[in-house]
Amino acid sequence: MNYEQVKVRIEELRKIIEENNEAYYVFDAPKITDFEYDELYRELKKLEEEYPELITDNSPTQKVGDKVAQGFKELKHKYRLYSLDNSNNYDDLKKWYERTKKEYPNEPDLDLVVELKIDGLSCALSYENGELKIGATRGNGIVGENITQNIKAIKTIPQKLSKPINLEVRGEVYMPVSSFERLNEENIAKGQKEFANPRNAAAGSLRQLDSNITAQRDLHFFAYTAISEDKELFKTHYDALKLLEELGFETNLNYALVKGVDPIIEKCEYWGQERFNLNYATDGMVIKVNELAKQNELGFTSRAPKWATAFKFPPEEVWTKLEGIELSVGKTGAITPVALLTPVQLAGTIVKRASLHNFDEIQRLGINIGNEVLIKKAAEIIPKVIRKKENEDFGTYLTPSECPDCHSPVTKPDGEVVLYCTNTLGCPSQIKGRIEYWASKEAMDIDGVGESIVEKLYNEGLIKDFADLYNLTIEDFMQLDLIKEKSADNLFNAIQASKTPSMTKFLTALSIKHIGKETADLIANEFPTLEAIQNATIEDLIKIDGIGDKAAKSIVDFFNNENNKMILSKLAEYGVNPQGSAFEKVSNIFEGKTFVITGTLSQPRNIFEEKIKKYGGKVSGSVSKKTSYVLAGENPGSKFDKASALGVIILTERDFDALSEENNNEERI
Repeated sequence: MNYEQVKVRIEELRKIIEENNEAYYVFDAPKITDFEYDELYRELKKLEEEYPELITDNSPTQKVGDKVAQGFKELKHKYRLYSLDNSNNYDDLKKWYERTKKEYPNEPDLDLVVELKIDGLSCALSYENGELKIGATRGNGIVGENITQNIKAIKTIPQKLSKPINLEVRGEVYMPVSSFERLNEENIAKGQKEFANPRNAAAGSLRQLDSNITAQRDLHFFAYTAISEDKELFKTHYDALKLLEELGFETNLNYALVKGVDPIIEKCEYWGQERFNLNYATDGMVIKVNELAKQNELGFTSRAPKWATAFKFPPEEVWTKLEGIELSVGKTGAITPVALLTPVQLAGTIVKRASLHNFDEIQRLGINIGNEVLIKKAAEIIPKVIRKKENEDFGTYLTPSECPDCHSPVTKPDGEVVLYCTNTLGCPSQIKGRIEYWASKEAMDIDGVGESIVEKLYNEGLIKDFADLYNLTIEDFMQLDLIKEKSADNLFNAIQASKTPSMTKFLTALSIKHIGKETADLIANEFPTLEAIQNATIEDLIKIDGIGDKAAKSIVDFFNNENNKMILSKLAEYGVNPQGSAFEKVSNIFEGKTFVITGTLSQPRNIFEEKIKKYGGKVSGSVSKKTSYVLAGENPGSKFDKASALGVIILTERDFDALSEENNNEERI
């Protein structure tokens, strides 16, 4: 570009960035992804560095945040809030470190603190004599919004500190991912605004003019630094974090004090993957020089500290083209739309497919083949489509009126959003899906019988349902392409070995609508024989804690269906005999107690389930007033939140072990 073209491009970039700043900071409605914004910002900064005479005071590179939203009073910050310069590659991170290290040539390595960059709303809290006086948003760094009443509505922010000191606390207000998803579900059901991401949900909740609405939202606060005029209170950033914890603040405990840049890169690599297991959004890492004396020496640019930087993770949201919509039919007849995309890199992986959830969601998004769509990958393994680009009109994809496989009519039951194929007995996709699920690890765990084998057996006419698996011979398997005698022998033996499953596995494997492993387990614990389950009424079943009306009706309907009776009869004829509960009771110490397990534990979840059942307890998949205990591991999610709200006792692993040992020593709960 020549000089005039550069001037035009700089003005164009400034305008685009300012418009998006307003959308992001003021209206909490971003128009572009964070990654796209960062790319525009980097381009502007690079051009201004090459042509410094074109820099102006009102350039976005010289400012922080944006103006105050309407409806809130302005508040001038006592201490200015700065933004952070950032990089998205390790070379830039190393360059920042080398620039900083140059100021201290006699030190082998600098002490640095590395912490997660929480994707929330930055706020400053002022305490006088230990009492919360003012809460404000960052705004443009000099002037923010006075949101004190809303800040006081957040339960995790202390109203009074454990020490009567004067302090300004900086931190991020955020909404847990599980709470964000729940809020969006509620809003969609009410026909209200859906938030784009947890950060915008937190910002929108915090900026309510009615603080009662803020109080109803599940907002949290991570404190990340403190400012005090008492220089003896703390002398390093690390010590400031420890002080905040002592004073009653929640800090994000995933921070570390390290020396040099190499451990920083290790942390960035680790959290680049591990962040998807967190129940809050994080878009990078923040790195700070630890000693406050050095921070003061290094100082600031017009918008950012020189002693800190941010490393941004690869984008979790990216635009791509919707090339097609694939319709799959599951074992229960549920028809699921999946987006087929122009391959694109997202959060470190190449993505070609994304979830569209259901046809109601397609209608809400107003998308069709040909649209540019924004896809997001957060806690989900499979990315999902968030929205289409504005001003693109390809119409809306039509909801099918027939099954994509057998072309039978479809139906949508009252109160559900899922579309179902009505041809339960004849739809090839449903039949094969049920057979595949029967053999899956979650169900009967028949080694080697997967999608490919089931497809071949079905196409050859050797099986019509999962009961037919038990009538197959080694010779039948050898009819299939590429199956030799050894493989045929292994498949035959694996099927025969599955004839005495636990009642839980058997019920799970039947593909009964609304009946997963946990529900099957509850039923198996109450009814020791298949005959007892077959004779159970809806009233009998709903007496079981954790079994609702839908699940009870599904069980009764399934066992009254003539086709299902025929399949069960064949299973019995071929020697398939479920064995009741898989767990032999060895103690009654948990008798009458219901446990819910949530979060990541130190051992597989089934280890804890087995122990609870052996001791006479029950395991449920959902929290209710009848729940006795919730065993919570790391990142527990919405079950933890519900348990807290209901006052259910929450156990750590150590608590659970102590409870088990204490009561095994004779005392009953």
